[in-house]
Amino acid sequence: MADYTPIYTGGVVPFTQTTSGVVTGGQVLVASGVDTVAAAGAGSLVTVGVAAHDAPSGGKVSVWPIANCIHEIVTTGTVTALDGVVTATAGTVGTAAIATAAAAGTLIGTALNTKTTGLKVKFLGRY
Repeated sequence: MADYTPIYTGGVVPFTQTTSGVVTGGQVLVASGVDTVAAAGAGSLVTVGVAAHDAPSGGKVSVWPIANCIHEIVTTGTVTALDGVVTATAGTVGTAAIATAAAAGTLIGTALNTKTTGLKVKFLGRY
């Protein structure tokens, strides 16, 4: 079981949702239906948070909100400090120009450090 807690929570607490697919703690989650979540795909417009723990399909998962938290999530590709952060495949994150991602509605944060594929990049979540 992979447990996940943001580096900084800003006083927010996780909320509970039902999964529509298997999720792993630390994956970015998206709304996948009525009161359900699943691992994010690339460039999602409906990001809801980060899984606090593993959960089976149809199970309950605690979800840490994105906004105002400092998260550390596995990256797909190189993300450089001060880049925009967006969802990537299988609940990971990737990079995008901040203005472009903001205009597209896919921006979920700003990178605080630089990491390459498979490593965890730290970012300040925002909406």
